[in-house]
Amino acid sequence: MLLEALTATILGLALAWAAAHRLSHRLPARLLVLPTGIAGALFGAFVTHTALGAGGLVLVLLGSATLSAASLSLLLRPAGRLRRSSATA
Repeated sequence: MLLEALTATILGLALAWAAAHRLSHRLPARLLVLPTGIAGALFGAFVTHTALGAGGLVLVLLGSATLSAASLSLLLRPAGRLRRSSATA
């Protein structure tokens, strides 16, 4: 279990760093992005390990990466300006 947690932490950090590097214009500060990726990966590892049990390291890491990417996607802002039409126009 300790190996799963350590590997999930490294995986979450790598995903968060890649997202912050690639999508820096659409994400908030790295101070928020990096811990969000790590927390999502650890929670994903916990949920997957609880659901599947011990012995499936690859599946636990897959669940970890999925939940980390999902939590990072919640931080994304729209790419362009939002256009709002006025009600009187």
